[in-house]
Amino acid sequence: MANVEIYTKATCPFCHRAKALLSQKGVNYQEIAIDGDVDKREEMIKRSGRTTVPQIFIDAQHIGGCDDLYALDGQQGLDPLLK
Repeated sequence: MANVEIYTKATCPFCHRAKALLSQKGVNYQEIAIDGDVDKREEMIKRSGRTTVPQIFIDAQHIGGCDDLYALDGQQGLDPLLK
């Protein structure tokens, strides 16, 4: 099973959509909440090169945000990464 990490904020609708897709696929993921946590936010930016949430990593590979996750799923590229 893949190691999935997702950087989130509690008020982010895209974070909720991304988590919903992962849950629908039966994936266990590590949620890293960056609300008010400057160190975690800096870590996310350093890893992803982006400042927006969510930022999703599968086996340490940067997938991107919510739209990227859904696009990857639409191209049948997500399931193989999750196995």
